[in-house]
Amino acid sequence: MDTTLTPAAPPSAPYRDRKRYAWLLSLLVPCSVGIGPAMMVATGNPAALWIPVAFFHLVVPLIDWILGEDLSNPPESAVPALEADRFYRWITFLLVPILWTAFIFSAWFVMHYELPAHAVLAMVMITGSVGGFCINLGHELGHKNTPLERWLAKIILAPTGYGHFQIEHNRGHHRDVATPLDPASSRMGESIYRFVLREMPGALRRAWALETDRLRRDGQPLWSLHNEILQPALLTFVLWSVLALWLGVQVLPFLLVASLWANFQLTLANYVEHYGLLRAERAPGKYEPCQPHHSWNSNHIFSNWALFHLQRHSDHHTHPLRRYQSLRHFDNLPRLPSGYFGMFTLTYIPALWRYVMDERLLAVVGRDANRINLDPRQREALIARYGLMESSTVNGALTRT
Repeated sequence: MDTTLTPAAPPSAPYRDRKRYAWLLSLLVPCSVGIGPAMMVATGNPAALWIPVAFFHLVVPLIDWILGEDLSNPPESAVPALEADRFYRWITFLLVPILWTAFIFSAWFVMHYELPAHAVLAMVMITGSVGGFCINLGHELGHKNTPLERWLAKIILAPTGYGHFQIEHNRGHHRDVATPLDPASSRMGESIYRFVLREMPGALRRAWALETDRLRRDGQPLWSLHNEILQPALLTFVLWSVLALWLGVQVLPFLLVASLWANFQLTLANYVEHYGLLRAERAPGKYEPCQPHHSWNSNHIFSNWALFHLQRHSDHHTHPLRRYQSLRHFDNLPRLPSGYFGMFTLTYIPALWRYVMDERLLAVVGRDANRINLDPRQREALIARYGLMESSTVNGALTRT
């Protein structure tokens, strides 16, 4: 596969970011979680709480389909000024208090109104969406080198108790991505329900191991505030304790379940981003460097606005310090048929996910089993089902298994 990245030629006129003010949408999308509660209060009908849930799962994929894809890139000559422009940075800064407010409001609303069970479930999913946006923002901020942004990443990861993500993602996932070593890279044949049982505990174990090793090398005690997992965990403890004192201890089960759903949004993203893609093993346990074709991409306009270009994932893994406004589209890379919100909905029905994605994956890797991150429990069955080849050669030709 040709992995050369060849962006579009730069325009002759001075570059102007056509999406500059569209990024403000990222401040508004999380606020949509208030629509359901507002309509419930206005109408007295708890079913209105399902409106934001339907918006993210059904309406956003439709908007992505209507608006289509944006394949434009900033020219490299414009990137230094684009990244230095603090307008883009302030959007991420302002989103931190907005998301904290939305999370606290959701907890207050559930405790303030007597809701039927289905309405509480809707609020769990609404609050989980807020938490998912928290993790996405923590992802953008946590990759940056400024102390302020790295601390804001810890603060925004705290509401749902997922503060270990910054360590696990930056120092673990980026190292092991698209290999069998990575609990955050999904395998062909692995459903989202099997993946979450491997990804969530695996990510926590890897984060703890990485931080333990760092503290040992730095000569710092593990159980101290030098531990960057314990720092956001303390923030979580303080926030949840304050909410329990204010709203009653009955809020704690709601916070726990909503946080699990929020953290599952990250699992969904991880599942979609690298499904079945595999880096070549050069020696036992040693893999080729991560290349652009080891990530799935989407250029769908609306969901990229909402997610700070998270869906331009190949450029992110190639240049993890690159800011969201500078991430680029490149041709000839694995591309998803929809934005993440639409793909998330597909994952809930594994047969539908396989119908949409398996042949797409096989086209990317040339039906070569040795270039696929296969679920080891299903390896032989998948090879037989799809008639895959393995890239051992006999007289210069590929042999079919």
